Amino acid sequence: MATGLIQIYTGNGKGKTTAALGLALRARAAGKRVAIVFFDKGGEHYSERALLGTLGVEWFACGLDRIDPTTDRFRFGVIPEDIQQAEQGIAKAQDLLFRSSSSRGGARGGAEDAHERDLLDLLILDEINTTVTLGMLTEAAVEHLLDTKPGTTELVLTGRTEVSKALETANLPGKPWPDGNQHQRWLSYFDRADLLTEMHLHKHYFYHGTPARVGIDY
Repeated sequence: MATGLIQIYTGNGKGKTTAALGLALRARAAGKRVAIVFFDKGGEHYSERALLGTLGVEWFACGLDRIDPTTDRFRFGVIPEDIQQAEQGIAKAQDLLFRSSSSRGGARGGAEDAHERDLLDLLILDEINTTVTLGMLTEAAVEHLLDTKPGTTELVLTGRTEVSKALETANLPGKPWPDGNQHQRWLSYFDRADLLTEMHLHKHYFYHGTPARVGIDY
C-alpha cells in the first residue's frame, strides 16, 4: 500500500510555508529523509535556511531575488528569467523524485535494499502553487510530477493561488474556488490531493503598518 500522500496548503492567509516547515521538522525528528525546493524565493532573506542543513534537510532555492537591494522594494510581475528559474525548480524536483525512485525495476536483494534507504520520505515544493497561477509553470508540468511520484514519498505543495491583475480577466481553466473568491482559482492538480488546507486571511498586522520581521515572517 502506498503511504506517501499529497498535501496542499493554499489560500490568502499566512502560514502555508510555516506549516510545511513544521512538517519537515517533525519528519526529520522521526528520522525521515526530507528535501525542499523553494520556488520564486531567491536571495538571502529567509532565516529558516540557516538551520535546515544542520537538521539534515536538503534544500534548493530557485528564483530571482525579488527584493531590490537599493530601494528594498518587492518586485511584482513576471519576466523571462522568472520562468527559467521556475523550470529549473520543477526539473530539480523531478530529479529528486527520480533519484529517490531509482530502485524501481532494480535487482532484488542487498543492492535494492540500499537504494530503498535513499528514498525521500517527504518532498516539499514551496510556493509552487503561486508559481503556477502566475504563469511561470503549467498545471500540466505539476501533473506530470505527480504521475512520477514514488508511492512512498509524501509530497507537499504550498502557495496561494491569487493571480496577478493582468491574469484576472483571462479565460482561466479549472472550476471556481468554493468560497467564491475570484482572486483564487482551483488548480487542476488540487483534485488529486489527499489533504487540502486553505488559509483564510481575517487579520494581518502588515495592513496596519507592521513590516515583515526577521525570524517571524522570513
